[in-house]
Order: sequence, then structure tokens, then C-alpha cells
Amino acid sequence: MSQVITTTPLTGRVAVVTGASSGIGEATAERLAQLGAKVAVAARRQENLDALVARITEAGGTALAVALDVTDREAVREAAQRVERELGRVDLVVNNAGVQLISPIEDLKVDDWQRQIDLNVTGVMNVLGAFVPQLIASAADGGPADLITTSSIAATRVLEKFSVYSGTKAYISHFSRLARVELGRKMVRVSAVEPGMVDTELPDHVTDPDASKLMADLLNDIECLSPADVAETIAFIASVPRHVNLTEITILPTAQAV
Repeated sequence: MSQVITTTPLTGRVAVVTGASSGIGEATAERLAQLGAKVAVAARRQENLDALVARITEAGGTALAVALDVTDREAVREAAQRVERELGRVDLVVNNAGVQLISPIEDLKVDDWQRQIDLNVTGVMNVLGAFVPQLIASAADGGPADLITTSSIAATRVLEKFSVYSGTKAYISHFSRLARVELGRKMVRVSAVEPGMVDTELPDHVTDPDASKLMADLLNDIECLSPADVAETIAFIASVPRHVNLTEITILPTAQAV
């Protein structure tokens, strides 16, 4: 019997996407909804979330806006309960919220260091802690279950002035490998997506003039990835058969050399 091909392979699934108010998170939420998933979109900017939910709903999808600071562990736990109550048990988590603040070490921008650690590491762990029980339960019932985290090529590349940011992304990539050892046995797939240069608002957060120029030049000189490119990759990871785990995917613009 030939396999039936569907244009909505995520029908019946419930997803949560953090950092969904812009960029990769926003594009991913829209793509998952297009493919049939009910999507909870989480970020701090309520107005952006409301606009995203409106677009998804107008296109025939189902979405829920959850105003959330992922660094607040109790708020994340409450959000997980709300999503399960209103959309159903979550079986797809896109752990995407993050910030990029680049500067030389000797500038001692310790507040920037801490902000990156709080959001890129602690925030990721808060989301994992809140939603992993739902992922395990979904997998135990025989369905697919995915924990997908947005890392970066900075996790493995040696890039000047990226030291703290790169350190947080290296944590994410390696933690995903270790978590896979435990969660894979429970049929929860764990994946890390490592994009290169993406045309998002993250470069706008960079205050160091040299680093800002470097990123601006890249955006001007080559055809960078779009958020939709990364979103399509995340959607593909979630759409493959349950026994297939695409563990680490690096996505680069063709013209990006480093």
C-alpha cells in the first residue's frame, strides 16, 4: 500500500514556541500552524503575540498568545499548565527565546553577560523543566514528541567578541546531546538547530561598534538566511516519522564562509 502524503503532517499536535514575538520564533509558529499544529506562542511582547495569533487564526489555524518571561521559572510552569488546559497536552516544544550581546571581554559588560546567561541558558532550562513531563507523557501514549532548541553556529565556531554568547550556545548544543541520551529512551526526540547569519532583529541588540559593523556587513554582502528558512527546517524535524531523530542541524547561508 502506498503511503498517503498529507500537506498538514502536524495535525493533532500541540506546539509551544518561545521567543515568538519576532524572527525565527514568529516564523516557526506560523509554519507549524500552517502544517496543522495548534500553537501556543510565548514571548514578552503581548502586542506582537496578539498580531501573530490574529494572522494564524485568519489563515484557519489555532493559536494561543502567552505573554511570558522565560527567566521566571514559576511563570513558565504556570504557562505550561495553561497551554495544556486550553490547547491540550504539548508534544512539540521549540525552545527558541534568546539574546545576542557581543562585546570584547575587557569591556567587562557584566550586565550583558548575565542577561545572556539568564535568557539563553536559565530560560531554556525553565522551559524544559516545565514542558518535559508533557513530552514524556505524549511519547508514552505512542505519539511523536519533540524538544527542539535554537542554538547557533557560534556554539562551535571561534568568533572574536562572541565569547559569552558562544558559551551559552555551546551549553545548549551539548546539553541537547546529553538530554537525548535520557529522553531518547523514552521516545522523546531532542534536536538542536544551529543557524548561521539570519536576518532578524538580534543584530540590533549589539552595541559594540566593530561587532555591529561586522554583522551589518554580512547582511549587506551576502544573501543571509531568513527566519522562514530556519522555520522550515524546524518544521521538517518535527514532521519526520516518530522513530527518526534529526539530532543536530547546521544551517548556513551558502555564501557564509565562517
